[in-house]
Amino acid sequence: MVKNGHPEIATLPYRADVGVPPGVEVFDFRRLVARAAGHGVDPYHVRRPEFHKLIAVRAGSLRCSVDFTDYELGPGGWLWIRPGQVHRYDSELRGVRGRLVLFVPGFLGGATAEIAGVDRAGRRLTPVSADVGTDTLWRVLELLEHEYAGWRDRPSDAQLEVLRNLLAVLVVRLAERGSEDRPAERVSETFTRFQAAVEQGFGRTHRVEDFAGQLGYSVRTLTRATQTAVGFGAKRFIDERVLLEAKRLLVHTDKPVAAVARQLGFPGAGVFTKFFRQRTEQTPMEFRVHSGSADFGSSSGTPASP
Repeated sequence: MVKNGHPEIATLPYRADVGVPPGVEVFDFRRLVARAAGHGVDPYHVRRPEFHKLIAVRAGSLRCSVDFTDYELGPGGWLWIRPGQVHRYDSELRGVRGRLVLFVPGFLGGATAEIAGVDRAGRRLTPVSADVGTDTLWRVLELLEHEYAGWRDRPSDAQLEVLRNLLAVLVVRLAERGSEDRPAERVSETFTRFQAAVEQGFGRTHRVEDFAGQLGYSVRTLTRATQTAVGFGAKRFIDERVLLEAKRLLVHTDKPVAAVARQLGFPGAGVFTKFFRQRTEQTPMEFRVHSGSADFGSSSGTPASP
């Protein structure tokens, strides 16, 4: 069903193919189209995946949108889409040569997840360009793909650990090159807990004081931890998360502004409108109308047959 001229967001759970390693997959774009058809899914529909998706383009050009930002990846281009981010493909997938690496939350743990910011939902996206022939990223991807292809012949805990470690190298290197955050710094437990609490509770409260009380920290401690992790304070972190969800609801549902306001924890439509206009210079309705003609809502690819 289409809302406001845009397809409604569909959550995309992880559904592994038969005979693949638990928690990770590597395949090409032709396989993506065939797999979508097999599941009765339109690969060009707007989606909110519940898993990580690494996109690597070897040849051709791939246009896609992630949370209202358009990207175009040429040969050597990489992009990391994280669980919960809303995205869609805006160009013909069959004309792209490359690889997709899918992995579920929790597949990479410990120091890797912390250093690469694997579980940080608010991490910014920045595409990476790398030479297809010689760059380390591509060499590691080739090794990962080779070991993945051997899974059917030698499935074992040892082989799964090989895949996990190769993927760990890949995501750490991507995080080093492609993030506007500070990937080399270890993120504090304080920020990790705060981020998780905001993700669960931004629809109930927007006050740093409430999250501080819930977690047993002072407001000052949360502000410092957030500043260190993402470069700005705790209040802005909450507000940006609320604003992102507001945009998603305005574009991809037909809920009235008052209903969106209630879902996001505002006492009324007037307070929500003021909040939204201060941060976007548009009212919620203006944003909804203008976004209705944006590229994010119009597929330029050819939908696959179910």
